[in-house]
Amino acid sequence: MENLGLISETFNYDSLIAGHQILISSGIILEQGQNLTRGAVLGKIAATGKYILSVAAASDGSEVPLAVLAKDTDATLEDQKTVVYEAGELNENALILGAGHTPDSIRFALRDLGIYLKKSIA
Repeated sequence: MENLGLISETFNYDSLIAGHQILISSGIILEQGQNLTRGAVLGKIAATGKYILSVAAASDGSEVPLAVLAKDTDATLEDQKTVVYEAGELNENALILGAGHTPDSIRFALRDLGIYLKKSIA
């Protein structure tokens, strides 16, 4: 596996994190042609292993939600290394969902991975 390196950045809290469960993150490659915001629900293309915004009608493997983007990432011009959440408690209303997905349609798939969606919090 490619060494994705460590990144140290200032973190600004927002409404994505919804609980006290430890967040687990890892590095991935976001496929070229996307400019995605923190909270985007991603799937992995089976043939390349790269991640894209998960859409329900896809048939390349990316239709299955596997992770949530942990930081804004611009891959418009080329593939980008970035970080995703693979486990934790997240606010379902702060997620960015691809076409055909709703919090209810992805809840169980993400829960099986350790990502728990919570209703909006005050």
